Amino acid sequence: MYNPKAFAVQDLPQLQQMIDDCRLAVLITQGKHGLQASHLPLLLEPRQGPHGTLYGHLARANPQWRDLQAGAEALVVFAGGDAYVSPAFYPGKAEHGKVVPTWNYLAVHAYGSAEVFTDAHRLRNLVSALTDRHESGRAQPWTVDDAPPEYIDGMLKAIVGFALPIQRLEGKRKLSQNRGPADVAGVRNGLAASPDPQDQALSRLMPAPTTEE
Repeated sequence: MYNPKAFAVQDLPQLQQMIDDCRLAVLITQGKHGLQASHLPLLLEPRQGPHGTLYGHLARANPQWRDLQAGAEALVVFAGGDAYVSPAFYPGKAEHGKVVPTWNYLAVHAYGSAEVFTDAHRLRNLVSALTDRHESGRAQPWTVDDAPPEYIDGMLKAIVGFALPIQRLEGKRKLSQNRGPADVAGVRNGLAASPDPQDQALSRLMPAPTTEE
């Protein structure tokens, strides 16, 4: 990932929080059949290994798990919030016009090689943990135990789990840090005034102006 110093995130807890905030990741591998990518919900165990370990599963019919089984290095992309930055947000547009559009965004790239597993008990624990995480906000959360046991047993046979110890992490928070205070304020205010909730959310991540005594 192209990552200028102004945008780079190196703090491990912050990187892990960015991963945890992302509900759907992209798993990318280069294997026998070329590049493959799958969109997956993943679980992060932050204390397993120096950077944490990712857990997920693929459909058995998805050939990408064979790349993992063969030892292919994987890249997992976690995309956070993003927003288009209009040149109109910059005070310089009215002053000299030497401004262009850009994009602000958050992203983490995790690299590693995975262990593949098909043990039914381990798979059940994984899908239960994933389900519990995403059902937790509901008034009446659904659990794996709500389905007939024989049905769940059959569904577990149709998936392959994996554990991916993270060997390398790259994080990026591109929030106009390379611009002057007036431009940062202009971008923050422009996004805050947008009708798009994603723009508003990103504006709240940008640094607030400092006041001098």
